[in-house]
Amino acid sequence: MPSALVALAPGFEEVEGVAPIDVLRRGGVEVVVAGLGDRRVTSARGLVLEAETTVEAVAALEPARPWDALVLPGGMGGAERLAASPAIRALVARQLDAGRLVAAICAAPAVVLAPAGFLAGRRATCYPGLERRFGPDVTHVPERVVEDGPVLTSQGPGTALDFSLAVLARLTSRAAVEKLRAALLASA
Repeated sequence: MPSALVALAPGFEEVEGVAPIDVLRRGGVEVVVAGLGDRRVTSARGLVLEAETTVEAVAALEPARPWDALVLPGGMGGAERLAASPAIRALVARQLDAGRLVAAICAAPAVVLAPAGFLAGRRATCYPGLERRFGPDVTHVPERVVEDGPVLTSQGPGTALDFSLAVLARLTSRAAVEKLRAALLASA
């Protein structure tokens, strides 16, 4: 069974955190939710979620657990907190070093990945206006979802379902995604 770690930081954008959890679990992926600093995480608009573990506990595991995907929701407050976390930087580096998927949406590509150099030489998207944080070594592509090697990025709350289905496609199959898309009544 494929696995995904969804990292939630205080101030995360609700739909960008919950949609991947829901879609991936419906699609047969083992999803572990990790809170930054605490298992109880409060979203940008006050939704409180209880995670199974913390980001710090996952990052400290030796040997490191291999995740098929690491999902980083946006929301400016959440993204800024993720960006400041040494544990998140370590998890992203592990994922990319192993060629495994890192999926980031909204502010996360521009605030978490780009400043740390994880998008260097890649094509990516983010919340409109934040692409100015990419720098000259990142090619901004103004599309809903952009995939470049082991990195998948998306624009924001309105693209969260497309983002989640794209992550699922990378972990399972196009047929599984289309079956779930139909069950969710999601447009293609």
